[in-house]
Amino acid sequence: MTMMLVISPAKRMDVVEGPPVAATSPEFLTDAQHLACELRSLGYEGARAVWSCSDALARPNWERLSTLPEDMARDPRLLSSAVLTYVGIQYQHLAPQVMTERELTWLSSHLRILSGMYGTLRPLDGVVPYRLEMQARLAVGGHRDLYGFWGERLLDALVRSGATPLVNVASQEYAKAVVPWARKAGMPIVTCVFGELRTSDGKFVQRATEAKAARGAFVRWCAERGVESVDLLAEFAERGYRLSRSRSTEERLTFVRVKA
Repeated sequence: MTMMLVISPAKRMDVVEGPPVAATSPEFLTDAQHLACELRSLGYEGARAVWSCSDALARPNWERLSTLPEDMARDPRLLSSAVLTYVGIQYQHLAPQVMTERELTWLSSHLRILSGMYGTLRPLDGVVPYRLEMQARLAVGGHRDLYGFWGERLLDALVRSGATPLVNVASQEYAKAVVPWARKAGMPIVTCVFGELRTSDGKFVQRATEAKAARGAFVRWCAERGVESVDLLAEFAERGYRLSRSRSTEERLTFVRVKA
């Protein structure tokens, strides 16, 4: 059995050449192609409504969508790896492009990226940039949204990979796609949260931008040390974070940042 971390994707994606190169195809590739076709069938205005974004953002994504289902099926070696393709604060601090071979091997075995379009992704799965958030209201397959479309299949995929316990480092939007199913199945789950104590009242708060940076740093820290046990996660101490034992439980590790 393998301790498995799950994280969120990033909205921004770019095709990136260079290592680590893509080596595998996504497990739910057929489903991803189906979603891309469904989104394309809505026409530009329909797709833009699902994306809920400006015309400036929608136009390039609509152009990409014209060949997206076909592009997804290309040899993964001709695509960029998922962990490189997502561009955002979390992935900048994860910094896979400078990881050693040993760290990338750990990452491949212990990390899954949750995706509205692709379902679950291994770090070195070959992907094509897309726009489709998990909370998007895309009615497909008799389901009103993507949570219904994916159902318990994302957890099933994690179970097939030998995941237990599940270490949830994802945002609420994406954690909602697997955590409720994991709890229903009785699967051990540990959620990691990163925040600070508000000066005015001492309340624990999470700042969105800093939380993304902390999640990326946390995953990288785990890869560098080859962490195999949940017990070792409590030792995380990057970016000024320390575990708050008084705010933590068996199912929740709360890391508090102390500013220098």
